[in-house]
Amino acid sequence: MENVVVPALVATLGTWLMTALGAATVIFMKKVNQKWMNIMLGFAAGVMIAASFWSLLQPAIERAESVSTLPAWCVATVGFVCGALFIWISDKTVTLARSKLCADQASAQDRFHRVFLLILSITLHNIPEGLAVGVAFGALCHTGYSTEAFMGAVTIALGIALQNFPEGAAVSFPLRREGYSRGKSFFFGQASGMVEPIAGVIGALAVVYIESMLPFALSFAAGTMILVAVHELIPECQSNKEAHPYFATMGIVSGFALMMLLDVSLG
Repeated sequence: MENVVVPALVATLGTWLMTALGAATVIFMKKVNQKWMNIMLGFAAGVMIAASFWSLLQPAIERAESVSTLPAWCVATVGFVCGALFIWISDKTVTLARSKLCADQASAQDRFHRVFLLILSITLHNIPEGLAVGVAFGALCHTGYSTEAFMGAVTIALGIALQNFPEGAAVSFPLRREGYSRGKSFFFGQASGMVEPIAGVIGALAVVYIESMLPFALSFAAGTMILVAVHELIPECQSNKEAHPYFATMGIVSGFALMMLLDVSLG
């Protein structure tokens, strides 16, 4: 068990570290370089989309064929949709709460509420991302410690880590604009990623002890990653498309190609 839980913990501590590094930019910079941020977001989106198939959905289907009494396509589809719905419901919950609070502009605690909801929205996204990494490493206990499987788990962690850097900055810089000190802005920015190691360990333990849930868990993780990549990362990295029309797009292509190269060549 330790052979998968410890790597899952280390990997998710790495994704949290990238959140902290992103949040730390508020200490040294007045604003982030949007061009390079867009490349990083695009690259992360490409990695996550490719990893969702080769490192999560494909193993989920293969595993479901051997351990599930249900058709493999059914398990993979239900898990994938549930993962996407989890992120969608989280987004809707935060958006609804934010809209109600913003409607009450006279509230003395409006500034606090805006800050709280900003941190909460990023934190909610980090939970399934931590689970995705934990599930990928936990799966090694059942699928074997092959180079292909291990590198698949590592690249999932890498993709999430890359997109965590701008997420940390996305929390700390708005807090700074709200009047918080650089130290507090950094603290709350990095704190939004602290749930990932916890979620990662939970995800790894779950698939270690309950082998039958592995296909569903892998598909669930794929659904969360695809929704985050398509709904958030790709639109965000295309935010200054007029100035640099293909900058972020090449980041997406490069991330996808690298992930595909690693998975196919090591397979």
